[in-house]
Amino acid sequence: MADILKGAPVAEALTEKMKSDVAELKSIGIDPTLAILRVGERPDDLSYERGAVKRAEKAGVSIKHVILPADVTQEAFDEALNSLNNDNRVHGILMFRPLPEQLDNEKARKMLAPEKDIDGCTDGSLAGVFTNTETGFPPCTAQAAMEILHHYGVEIKGKKAAVIGRSLVIGRPVAMMLMHENATVVNCHTKTVDIPSITRKADILIAASGVLRSVNSAYVNPDQVVIDVGINWDEEKQGFAGDVDFDSVEPVVKAITPVPGGVGTVTSSVLISHVIEAAKRSVIR
Repeated sequence: MADILKGAPVAEALTEKMKSDVAELKSIGIDPTLAILRVGERPDDLSYERGAVKRAEKAGVSIKHVILPADVTQEAFDEALNSLNNDNRVHGILMFRPLPEQLDNEKARKMLAPEKDIDGCTDGSLAGVFTNTETGFPPCTAQAAMEILHHYGVEIKGKKAAVIGRSLVIGRPVAMMLMHENATVVNCHTKTVDIPSITRKADILIAASGVLRSVNSAYVNPDQVVIDVGINWDEEKQGFAGDVDFDSVEPVVKAITPVPGGVGTVTSSVLISHVIEAAKRSVIR
């Protein structure tokens, strides 16, 4: 039986630290503030927003809502984003994407100030991940996977890690973050030949392909820690499931994250921690 690396204890530990950091910032007159920039009423945006607001409230972070109509013009959207970029009272901006088709998604991504990009979507933030510098912030899902490894004391230095997936949201950033902590990393993808022969040799496996139950017992070994980043809708079982076939992998490996209840549970806490870190950096600037 594998150890189940649940996300809730990680999120709670992060929240306790955030409360302390917020109290310290407020003692010097800094009120960490997250601006939520949302266009329209997409159900998935609303669901993520509720989670972020709940976690922000627990940590003591203030929220500024900027809600625009679904038919907003490019000019009006640009004005709203620029206003938040230039507002010194706002430390982080959560900009929901994709934007409606009348808006330029790429332009918006490039307009967002990297120092307020708490979701890690700008070129500046991604450059910071690759150079291991404090430019913007890493994507929240990638950092959530790392926070789980840290919380449960999983050794990274000198270990072999395999990452399945090469997206800019999780695959490539988390590979770089593992490398910065001195793991030897192989980044597998759709053109990789015989992925199981690679992943079976890894001490840490991060599954981030976005393919339901694509990782089975042939991919793993008994001494392995498996972080399942996938969140896929299982039509047959009418529920969410990961990229890992939990029932076949869990009896084999040393430790594994569940889906749901694993990485996704930590993501909103990481988002709020980025707001607080941005507030700290604003004091230095």
